[in-house]
Amino acid sequence: MNEPQEIPGPQDPNAINIELSEAIAEGEYANLAMIAHSSSEFVIDFIRLMPGVPKAKVKARIIVTPEHAKRLLSALADNVERFEQTFGPIKAQNDMPSYPMGFGGTMGEA
Repeated sequence: MNEPQEIPGPQDPNAINIELSEAIAEGEYANLAMIAHSSSEFVIDFIRLMPGVPKAKVKARIIVTPEHAKRLLSALADNVERFEQTFGPIKAQNDMPSYPMGFGGTMGEA
């Protein structure tokens, strides 16, 4: 059952018909994003860092134009604001962790 599903959009003639495959719909977990840019594009690497593992994997790389990067920034800010209105403030660490990191604490042993 790997057939893409179509997400119904509004009945607007200018609406975009978006196709979402089952594999993409499952998503990928990432707990780190690294961003680079040139004069014509932004490159966003979504990375999964695991505790105690020295090698992190890039799970997705998204490349957008500067205009789309700014739209993404605005859309993300709007969504964080709506989230906080519903669920309360998101606690942010004041200091950025250094990478690579072991997620703090001790390593578990089996």
